[in-house]
Amino acid sequence: MWMTLMAGAMCIGAILGNGESAEAAKASFNDVPASHWAKASIEDAVAKGYFKGYADGTFRPQAHITRAEFAVLLSRISSNAVENDSSTFADIVGHWGRSGIEQSIGMGFLTPSDYSGGFKPDEALTRREMAKWMASGLAARNEGFKQALSDTKDTLVPVAEYYKGGLNPSDYPYLSVVLGTGLMTGYLDGTFGPSQPTTRAEVAVILSRYQQVQLKEASDYQDLEEMREVGLTGTNLLSATPHEYPKILGTTEIADFTRFSNKSYPMLYNSGTMTVHRMIVTDAKSSTQHNNLYARMFIDSDFSISVRGDMYNVFLEATVVPNNNTSLSNAAFASATVYNFTTGRGFESGTIKKFGLTVLPRDDNYLTSGFFKEKVPRKFWMHKFLNREWKASSNGGSMGRYGTLTTFSIPRPE
Repeated sequence: MWMTLMAGAMCIGAILGNGESAEAAKASFNDVPASHWAKASIEDAVAKGYFKGYADGTFRPQAHITRAEFAVLLSRISSNAVENDSSTFADIVGHWGRSGIEQSIGMGFLTPSDYSGGFKPDEALTRREMAKWMASGLAARNEGFKQALSDTKDTLVPVAEYYKGGLNPSDYPYLSVVLGTGLMTGYLDGTFGPSQPTTRAEVAVILSRYQQVQLKEASDYQDLEEMREVGLTGTNLLSATPHEYPKILGTTEIADFTRFSNKSYPMLYNSGTMTVHRMIVTDAKSSTQHNNLYARMFIDSDFSISVRGDMYNVFLEATVVPNNNTSLSNAAFASATVYNFTTGRGFESGTIKKFGLTVLPRDDNYLTSGFFKEKVPRKFWMHKFLNREWKASSNGGSMGRYGTLTTFSIPRPE
């Protein structure tokens, strides 16, 4: 019991401040050099009393944060009202962080049913948990964020685990909110690392971001708005571009992407069927300068198609089921897709391997390589250009006809 109390006291001393003087709060740590990526956030968190250093002059930025520690920190920085502070965790009785954990439950960060086997307060917090707790806390205080969680249940999450595995569909909304608001970011290799533990340095940075995000609306975040639109409609066309859908002539119905998406249609020459699932608009200044999160999923320094100032690079996800092994040659594929905006082409990019994308080949022969095989569904991404400004000669695109027609363009300037 004595050892348990001592351990708790050490945690409190290392994590939570106790009203130190400004001079002490600004003291540098011998393991946080001026070049450390989180130095400013660490110093800010210490100055505000959220963290303390250790007696040996270190901050230990790579030390892992526990569930209890993060719950207590969230309870201190959040302005959420406490709706219900009664704990359902038997294993936090007598724990140093009990009050903060219970308060975090009442603030909407924690859902007790997620820990039916006990909270295990001293276990290292994972990035998946961190994302869910923060997104849930935002949703508890703001209806816009609550709606954002609902809107992104079926979105495309721009992290490697989406295609490579490692995410559950239930993770999509929480990751969408923290990525879309910039609360959390992925790693350089494209992964999010949902099962990875979190460190003191990471938490110092994220706490600073959370204090700002909790004061804003979900609609203030462009990337989140795009992921919401993708989740609801399969495309981010409206949120990422000035293009608009017109009304179907003689009706009040809008010719939006949902009329065409996920509906199989016959390709020409009896070559097979095609279904377009998603249409993702990327916004980039260059192959290495991205203006939206989706750009980093498709475009990098190895991208084989030009990044033009007058065009968006658009990526369509489609499934083709060939009727035979001879019709869908490289030359015949584009025209066989029927519509002007389904005539996509293949591309190369370092992101293909990084994010686990299946892409229409750029140069390989579709038939001899076995990319298309008779009666075997093949799901893949392909590329199209879309105008950034109004053009009389080339403006927007269309797919489908009659009941599946979708068409979009930039309105003619007045």
